[in-house]
Amino acid sequence: MAEKGSMNCTHVIFDLDGLMLDTEIIYTRVTQELLDPYGKIFDWSVKSKMMGRSQIEAARVLVEELQLPFTAEEFGTMSTEKLWELFPTAALLPGVKKLVHHLHKHEIPFAVATGSSAEGYLRKIENHKDLFQLISHVVTSDDPELKLPKPAPDIFLLASKRFSVPPKSSEDVLVFEDAPNGVIAARAAGMNVVMVPDKRVDPSKFSQASVVLNSLEEFDPVPWGFPPFE
Repeated sequence: MAEKGSMNCTHVIFDLDGLMLDTEIIYTRVTQELLDPYGKIFDWSVKSKMMGRSQIEAARVLVEELQLPFTAEEFGTMSTEKLWELFPTAALLPGVKKLVHHLHKHEIPFAVATGSSAEGYLRKIENHKDLFQLISHVVTSDDPELKLPKPAPDIFLLASKRFSVPPKSSEDVLVFEDAPNGVIAARAAGMNVVMVPDKRVDPSKFSQASVVLNSLEEFDPVPWGFPPFE
């Protein structure tokens, strides 16, 4: 864990789902509705293995774990319409608005690296455009330059490279993540990670995080070299 004054980060990268926006509740609702006809239960043991993955990779986990009679691609087609209808209802999670405005006010560059597709991202932020327009840039799972999804480091390295003034090194980047796969990806990229996990995540999955918080409301920018909150 970083001690006060021990870090001097210059850039920030946010995950989106479950970290900035409460979309996990939407995924859970839609997935269970699609599983009901097959008598399957979408419980935490399955959901935890899907978190932090791209939509198609998560669907593959679901189909394999529950031995479903359709492919991941078919599940994606079935779920997309329902998800897109509900995504605009996603609420901001506690502490997000305050932190984004703080970073913007102090001209600290920040981006989003998400397992969402570009269209899915736009639907999720539909009712929060004023806030998300402050973000430097976004890297989505269907980005043509992205080779491998999380837990590979590619998405964070690509997001870092696209800052108008890139960080001098990966150690200068602070990543905010909720999922263990995202934490693994950020650490593989050589970056620092603040983890804000779901309360059901096994604490053994926290080991690679620099700091673990219950909410972004607990985040203290000072130990990372950022100005304090007013």
